[in-house]
Amino acid sequence: VQLQASGGGLVQAGGSLRLSCAASGRTFRDYGAGWFRQPPGKEREFVAGITRSGGSTYYGDSVKGRFTISRDNAKNTVILQMNSLKPEDTAVYYCAARARWGLSSYSYEYEYWGQGTLVTVSS
Repeated sequence: VQLQASGGGLVQAGGSLRLSCAASGRTFRDYGAGWFRQPPGKEREFVAGITRSGGSTYYGDSVKGRFTISRDNAKNTVILQMNSLKPEDTAVYYCAARARWGLSSYSYEYEYWGQGTLVTVSS
Protein backbone atom coordinates (compact mmCIF):
# COMPACT_ATOMS: atom_id res chain seq x y z
CA VAL A 1 0.00 0.00 0.00
CA GLN A 2 1.24 3.51 -0.83
CA LEU A 3 0.65 6.39 1.58
CA GLN A 4 0.62 10.13 0.91
CA ALA A 5 0.49 12.54 3.86
CA SER A 6 -0.61 16.15 3.49
CA GLY A 7 -1.93 19.08 5.47
CA GLY A 8 1.15 20.29 7.30
CA GLY A 9 2.06 23.94 7.60
CA LEU A 10 2.78 26.82 9.93
CA VAL A 11 0.34 27.58 12.74
CA GLN A 12 0.41 29.65 15.89
CA ALA A 13 0.32 28.04 19.32
CA GLY A 14 -3.24 27.24 20.31
CA GLY A 15 -4.29 26.75 16.72
CA SER A 16 -5.41 23.67 14.81
CA LEU A 17 -4.33 21.66 11.80
CA ARG A 18 -5.82 18.66 10.03
CA LEU A 19 -3.48 16.12 8.51
CA SER A 20 -4.66 13.65 5.89
CA CYS A 21 -3.14 10.39 4.73
CA ALA A 22 -4.34 9.01 1.42
CA ALA A 23 -3.79 5.30 0.76
CA SER A 24 -3.66 3.51 -2.57
CA GLY A 25 -2.67 0.18 -4.03
CA ARG A 26 -4.38 -2.23 -1.65
CA THR A 27 -7.64 -2.55 0.25
CA PHE A 28 -7.05 0.00 2.97
CA ARG A 29 -9.51 -1.52 5.40
CA ASP A 30 -7.15 -4.50 5.67
CA TYR A 31 -4.58 -2.32 7.44
CA GLY A 32 -4.29 -0.68 10.80
CA ALA A 33 -2.93 2.84 10.63
CA GLY A 34 -0.99 5.27 12.73
CA TRP A 35 0.70 8.63 12.88
CA PHE A 36 4.25 9.20 14.09
CA ARG A 37 6.31 12.35 14.31
CA GLN A 38 9.96 13.28 14.40
CA PRO A 39 10.84 16.60 16.05
CA PRO A 40 14.04 18.34 14.90
CA GLY A 41 17.07 16.50 16.26
CA LYS A 42 15.00 13.88 18.07
CA GLU A 43 13.84 10.31 17.59
CA ARG A 44 10.62 9.39 15.85
CA GLU A 45 7.74 9.01 18.31
CA PHE A 46 4.27 7.56 18.29
CA VAL A 47 1.35 9.98 18.04
CA ALA A 48 -1.82 7.97 17.44
CA GLY A 49 -3.07 4.63 16.10
CA ILE A 50 -6.34 3.26 14.80
CA THR A 51 -7.58 -0.24 14.06
CA ARG A 52 -8.74 -1.49 10.66
CA SER A 53 -12.37 -0.75 11.33
CA GLY A 54 -11.71 2.49 13.17
CA GLY A 55 -13.40 1.08 16.24
CA SER A 56 -10.40 1.50 18.53
CA THR A 57 -7.84 4.26 18.87
CA TYR A 58 -4.72 4.86 20.94
CA TYR A 59 -2.72 8.01 21.65
CA GLY A 60 0.69 9.02 22.84
CA ASP A 61 0.62 10.68 26.25
CA SER A 62 1.75 14.05 24.94
CA VAL A 63 -1.22 14.41 22.58
CA LYS A 64 -4.07 12.84 24.53
CA GLY A 65 -7.09 15.11 24.69
CA ARG A 66 -5.76 17.38 21.91
CA PHE A 67 -5.40 15.13 18.87
CA THR A 68 -7.97 12.83 17.28
CA ILE A 69 -7.31 10.09 14.77
CA SER A 70 -10.06 8.83 12.47
CA ARG A 71 -10.39 7.01 9.19
CA ASP A 72 -12.76 6.73 6.24
CA ASN A 73 -12.23 3.37 4.58
CA ALA A 74 -14.58 4.27 1.74
CA LYS A 75 -12.22 7.13 0.85
CA ASN A 76 -9.01 5.30 1.84
CA THR A 77 -7.96 8.08 4.17
CA VAL A 78 -6.76 8.53 7.73
CA ILE A 79 -7.15 11.89 9.42
CA LEU A 80 -5.25 13.42 12.33
CA GLN A 81 -7.09 16.40 13.77
CA MET A 82 -4.70 18.43 15.90
CA ASN A 83 -6.07 21.05 18.29
CA SER A 84 -4.50 23.25 20.95
CA LEU A 85 -1.16 22.96 19.22
CA LYS A 86 2.00 23.72 21.13
CA PRO A 87 5.50 24.64 19.92
CA GLU A 88 6.68 21.21 21.06
CA ASP A 89 4.35 19.64 18.50
CA THR A 90 6.67 20.95 15.79
CA ALA A 91 7.84 17.93 13.80
CA VAL A 92 7.66 16.04 10.56
CA TYR A 93 4.53 13.90 10.78
CA TYR A 94 4.38 10.50 9.11
CA CYS A 95 1.44 8.23 8.46
CA ALA A 96 1.99 4.50 8.53
CA ALA A 97 0.07 1.27 7.94
CA ARG A 98 0.38 -2.23 9.36
CA ALA A 99 -1.07 -5.54 8.21
CA ARG A 100 -1.29 -7.07 11.69
CA TRP A 101 -4.39 -6.94 13.81
CA GLY A 102 -4.72 -4.57 16.72
CA LEU A 103 -3.02 -1.36 17.76
CA SER A 104 0.67 -0.66 18.08
CA SER A 105 2.82 2.26 19.15
CA TYR A 106 6.03 0.69 17.84
CA SER A 107 7.30 2.03 14.53
CA TYR A 108 8.93 -1.29 13.61
CA GLU A 109 5.49 -2.93 13.54
CA TYR A 110 4.38 -0.72 10.65
CA GLU A 111 5.39 -1.99 7.22
CA TYR A 112 4.33 0.97 5.09
CA TRP A 113 5.18 4.65 5.48
CA GLY A 114 4.26 7.91 3.82
CA GLN A 115 6.78 10.63 2.99
CA GLY A 116 6.03 12.97 5.91
CA THR A 117 4.54 16.42 6.20
CA LEU A 118 6.07 19.26 8.22
CA VAL A 119 4.12 20.90 11.04
CA THR A 120 5.59 24.04 12.57
CA VAL A 121 3.96 25.63 15.61
CA SER A 122 5.12 29.14 16.47
CA SER A 123 4.95 30.57 19.99
